[in-house]
Amino acid sequence: MGVPTTTHQYSYPELGSYDNLVLNEVPRAAPKPHEVLVRTRAVSLQFRDLLIANRQYPSPVVPNLVPCSDMAGEVIAVGEDVKTWKAGDRVCANFFLDKLNDEQTPETDASALGGAVHGVLTEYRTFPAHALVAIPSHLSYEEASTLPCAALTAYNALLCGYAPLKAGDTVVVQGTGGVSLFALQFAVASGATVIATSSSDDKLKAAKEHGAAHIINYRTTPDWDREVLEITGGVGADRVIEVAGNATLQRSINSVKLGGSIDIIGLLGGAGDVPPVDIIVPTIFRSLKIRGLYVGSVPQFHNMNKLIAANASTTRPIVDRVFPFAEAKAAFAYLASQAHVGKVVIKL
Repeated sequence: MGVPTTTHQYSYPELGSYDNLVLNEVPRAAPKPHEVLVRTRAVSLQFRDLLIANRQYPSPVVPNLVPCSDMAGEVIAVGEDVKTWKAGDRVCANFFLDKLNDEQTPETDASALGGAVHGVLTEYRTFPAHALVAIPSHLSYEEASTLPCAALTAYNALLCGYAPLKAGDTVVVQGTGGVSLFALQFAVASGATVIATSSSDDKLKAAKEHGAAHIINYRTTPDWDREVLEITGGVGADRVIEVAGNATLQRSINSVKLGGSIDIIGLLGGAGDVPPVDIIVPTIFRSLKIRGLYVGSVPQFHNMNKLIAANASTTRPIVDRVFPFAEAKAAFAYLASQAHVGKVVIKL
């Protein structure tokens, strides 16, 4: 059976809500000499996808956007100049198609899937050969689809920053979304101690099951920063993975030790809903390392997959729920409900 000449894909004729998603059948592109044609097997959703749908994302997106950045799939065909891939290979595409080293440039930003360029919520898509990485052999397509954004962001934060995480460090992870759970798993695999926060006891139970040494319900313990200091004997945590932005940044600053690190990777608490935090004084007088990061590079993806393969049980992606392709809107709605622990995936 030959490869179809068309592909079914979702797109936004107009942004404003994920309810605006429309499923269309369009001509399938053939791979150029340096490209690879991939059949999408699974797509995982990000909070970013909701921001884009609701016109809340700070960067411009292409018209009639095909959404989503994270996929896993099977190589169907390769361009004549491609030597690194063959039909049947299992691959993920990097979030930034052209980020081949750790330098962020306007050009790498312009290659962000599901925003600056069309995304992966489609049956077939071509990718530059250099943007693909092999899926660890023990992972399913659904599990592997969670790696390009959530996992790589967590890996970049903990192991590619000012100093790599080391055994014995204490890490605070906020919530039980994709990035936070991957950060928990990578920290545990590295021999660190994890303090997990959430507003749900059920979600905290899940964090405990996946290796968190300490848990804090920030609804019943709103001064969770004081609890972190109590747990660490007044010293503070070595690292904080900050996913909520200004809504929790002050408490993150309060809870980290002198000379500690805060990796800012999200704004789940809202981009402009809370006043900004003054970081200048504590950064100077407490010698804090505050780092913003935006996913990661292809080489980091390769290195992360080595960690995942070497720690298969500890780092196995946590997939909360899988939706069929025909129910993509329901998957977006479930993500928006924040009822999930781990990742929400669409299976093709």
